[in-house]
Amino acid sequence: MKRPRRNPQIVWRHERRREEEVLKAQQRGESVDEYGTVILIVSGTMHQLNLVGGHIWSLCDGSREVDEVVDALAEEFAVERGELAEDVVEFIADLESRGWLEYV
Repeated sequence: MKRPRRNPQIVWRHERRREEEVLKAQQRGESVDEYGTVILIVSGTMHQLNLVGGHIWSLCDGSREVDEVVDALAEEFAVERGELAEDVVEFIADLESRGWLEYV
């Protein structure tokens, strides 16, 4: 099976302190969809991925199949797998179409 992997030419960093702030805001019931926790530099342009997008990005290291990424997220965020699967597949397809992910 194919496993998604981050394009090695993309520079990125996980903003751990920012993620902690976002998680605290989420626990308070605030909407956190717009807050970036992972920064990507692609062709000199900075892009931010939100909490869930950042986790998907981090999990796409070439060692997991898409189903395993979905399983890991469902467990981490205590969400029904079925609710998550379609969104994760769509997000990964979008990143692949941008050339940010590739399959190994």
